[in-house]
Amino acid sequence: MKLTELQIRLNSLAIFRALLSDTVASALLDYLNSRERDTAEAVSKYAAFVSALYGTEKRTLAGYIQHIVNNDENAYIRMIGRGAQPWPEMEAQVEQELQILQAIADLTPEALREGLNWDGYLPIFATKQLNIVDSYHERCSNIHQYGYGIYAKHIMFYIGEGNRIVPVINPDQTRLSSLVDYKREQQIILDNTVALLEGKPAANILLTGDAGTGKSSTVKAVVNELHDRGLRILEVRKEQLHAIPAILDELNTNPLKFILFIDDLSFQKDDDNFSALKAILEGSVSAKSRNVVIYATSNRRHLVKESFSSRDGDDIHRNDTMQEVISLSERFGIQVTFQKPSKETYLGIVRHLAQEKGIAMDANELDMLAERYALGRGGRSARAATQFIDGLLAKQ
Repeated sequence: MKLTELQIRLNSLAIFRALLSDTVASALLDYLNSRERDTAEAVSKYAAFVSALYGTEKRTLAGYIQHIVNNDENAYIRMIGRGAQPWPEMEAQVEQELQILQAIADLTPEALREGLNWDGYLPIFATKQLNIVDSYHERCSNIHQYGYGIYAKHIMFYIGEGNRIVPVINPDQTRLSSLVDYKREQQIILDNTVALLEGKPAANILLTGDAGTGKSSTVKAVVNELHDRGLRILEVRKEQLHAIPAILDELNTNPLKFILFIDDLSFQKDDDNFSALKAILEGSVSAKSRNVVIYATSNRRHLVKESFSSRDGDDIHRNDTMQEVISLSERFGIQVTFQKPSKETYLGIVRHLAQEKGIAMDANELDMLAERYALGRGGRSARAATQFIDGLLAKQ
């Protein structure tokens, strides 16, 4: 395909039209548009295109085109994602556009410079043969594993301004293999999450226990273990609970599975967010979702902070009120308790981490220092063990 024809056909994209705004693709189009006007301008535009390609994590143009095509969120992939059959005219258009994008991926520096009235040096880029068409069809056939748009590119998300779902650029990399002890608790959470991925009934989970026992780390580690099977996590702060129904409306048509993660959950008795979460867990019509579960952590067994005044107030139905307050935790299908580790377990975590980090120290001295550190921190915990080891590393 000649460059002039490729330029025209690239401008004809409809399904993948958003790709024309991509940094590399738009720089390439600028170059193609400039070739017939002025040699100096074309040389500059060509260099700008290669510079944009250098700025990506993909070494080859083919690799980059495959990346942006596979992750593009468009009308066609959204229909497939929600289980609908795309219209025949869309199917035909996708095939035509994939051929155009394949031609772009096949471009070499030599082909791009052909006919350019310039004999001086121009930057080059690496080339690679990739089948863009087959790759895209494979992604579409396994949409429940790959997802699309930002959900194909990222694993962990949070709620930003305006209740917008924002990807975490540098996510927690914790793996289950790095979490010592609590294997029974981890397995319960892992099994429930696998059930979600397999389309089986999955419960909301409440993780309770002492601070620093690894509740949050376990949830994130489970996501890191299973993300390649189509699992994502979205962290929601307590004050954002009212936004969950709208978030579920958005995620409901997504082919992936999601954990809505609420960390360090607790309420005051008259907290409006308490009622919001209660309604969601009770399964209001707007909150039901086939592909989302809620995992929450709390250092408090009953989630709601009680006081003597709330126990002894003049509420004629205070017993019923107190039952409602303390029963929120019962609305989670599964409750997992992370107990504070014993001395033996705590020291076992310390020794495992020391070996993992390559710390060479007499075992008795290590145990003594670890115990002293735990006493100074108010008690033993997995977090205290990690912080102790990090302190030793900092002194090396």
